[in-house]
Amino acid sequence: MKNILPSVIIGITIIAAALVLGGAYKYKYRQQQAIEVNGGAEINFSSNLIVWTGSYSRKAESLEKAFSDLKVDEQKVRQFLQSKGINMNEVIFDAVNISKDFDNKYDNEGRITGSVFTGYTLTQSIKVRSKDIDNVEKVSREITGLIQSGVAFNSNAPAYYYTKLADLKIDLLSKAAADGRQRAETIAKNSGQSLGTLKSADMGVFQIIGQYSNESYSWGGAFNTDSKEKTASITVKMSFEVK
Repeated sequence: MKNILPSVIIGITIIAAALVLGGAYKYKYRQQQAIEVNGGAEINFSSNLIVWTGSYSRKAESLEKAFSDLKVDEQKVRQFLQSKGINMNEVIFDAVNISKDFDNKYDNEGRITGSVFTGYTLTQSIKVRSKDIDNVEKVSREITGLIQSGVAFNSNAPAYYYTKLADLKIDLLSKAAADGRQRAETIAKNSGQSLGTLKSADMGVFQIIGQYSNESYSWGGAFNTDSKEKTASITVKMSFEVK
C-alpha cells in the first residue's frame, strides 16, 4: 500500500491539472472567439458656402504714388462687386502688402555686381465668403469687366465648403455602424452562431471627395474644396463577441 499510494496521488494530481488546463483553454478559446468587420457609409451632398479670393496690385517709383493708385483700384473693385449684387458685408479687404523692387546688374561673366531700386509694388487681396454660391460663381467668371477698367485683378478659383460637417459626420458614423453590425450578423448566422455584444469600435478615416471625379482616397483623409458637389464617406472597424 505504501508503494501504491504515491502513484495514486500523482495520478490524481495529473488528472486535476489536465482538467484545470482544459477548462482554461476552453475559457480562453471562448474569449478569443470574435467577429471583426469593417462597416462603411457614404453620402452625396452639396456645398453651402463659397469662398472666392483675388488680388490686385500697383507699381510706382514712389510709395505714395503706388498707394494712391491702389486706392483707386480698390474703389473700382468695390463698385464692381456691388454692381454684381455681392453683399459687401461678405467681402474682406486684407492689409496692403508692400514690396521693394530691384533690378540686378551683371558683369560680362554673368555675375551680379549690384542692384538698382526700381520702385514699390503694392498688392491687396480680397476674400468673398458667401452662401450665395451661384452669384459668386458667376461674378468670379465675369472679372474681365474689372480688368477692362484698368485694374490688374488676379482671380483665384472658388473654394467650396459645407458648414454642417459635424452633423454629417455623426449621421455617417451611425450608418457605418449599422452596416458593420449587419455584416457581422450575416457572418455569425452563416457560421451557425449568434452575435454577442460589441467588444470594440474604431472610427476610420473621414473622406470628402468631389462627385464624379478621379480623386483617390488618402490614408490621412481627403478634404475636397474644388468641387461644389461632394461625396463624404467614413469607415468603422468593429469587433463583436459570438455566442
